[in-house]
Amino acid sequence: MDNQIVMNKKKKKFKIFPIVNAVMFIIISFLIIFPMWKVVVDSLDAQAAYGFRWVPMKFSFGGYESIISRKALYGPFVISVITTIIGTFLGLLLSTLGAYTLIQWEMPGRNFFAYMLLFTMIFDGGMIPKFLVISDLGLYDTLWAVILPMAIDVYNLVLMRNFFEGIPESLFEAAQIDGCSPMGIFFRIVLPLSKAALASIGLMFAVKFWNDYTNFKLYIVNNDLWNFQLRLRAMVMESDVPDESAVDPNTITNAAVIVAILPFTVIYPFCQNYFVQGVNVGAVKE
Repeated sequence: MDNQIVMNKKKKKFKIFPIVNAVMFIIISFLIIFPMWKVVVDSLDAQAAYGFRWVPMKFSFGGYESIISRKALYGPFVISVITTIIGTFLGLLLSTLGAYTLIQWEMPGRNFFAYMLLFTMIFDGGMIPKFLVISDLGLYDTLWAVILPMAIDVYNLVLMRNFFEGIPESLFEAAQIDGCSPMGIFFRIVLPLSKAALASIGLMFAVKFWNDYTNFKLYIVNNDLWNFQLRLRAMVMESDVPDESAVDPNTITNAAVIVAILPFTVIYPFCQNYFVQGVNVGAVKE
């Protein structure tokens, strides 16, 4: 009888946190979706207005046609693709090799190097020292000035190291008994078991390189080396928008914004499972 009373009290217990959590999630989602929906609607409205509209007043793909047919954006788009691919590859290479080095427990000075890397996450040299180093290395006004600094990401390296530490030690020992070298273990055991972490960290690198604006603004002087984001800003801020009689310039501007974010909007749903799994496993160590 007493057990039934206790069970009934537990069933009747009201929990307010899930309700508050759901309300906050709805509010935050609305704040994120609201401006994005306005950009999408304006990009499809031939007479885009500064006010908010739920649907286009005059539906048209003219904005997207103007962006796609604008040859001045072809070069920057290709440069963005090149820097994203090369930068993501180098970022994954450095992160995986650095993380694999830090899990070698018998390596002399392993803790010292780990602390030095973590030190850079707290203290940064600043913009001017970075600029001077880039200039002294002869990288100024080259794409390497953008690719190399961003490819070294200690946060992603630490995530990858935590993921590698979660791999059972017995697998490493079995490979060593079979005569596998350290690099053989890395390529044959560690990397195949790290697909989720590679996908999640690779996606973070790719988004960072694709959306980069600051480094191109600081280190790139030659207009021919501008990426898509920098050219897009110049087009919007300097009113360098195609003059289309049938399409409002604001429509073309919003279409350009959608084109800029579209690649990863399409890619992310296919990588979502790997992304969530990789971040959770890499960030939480059992």
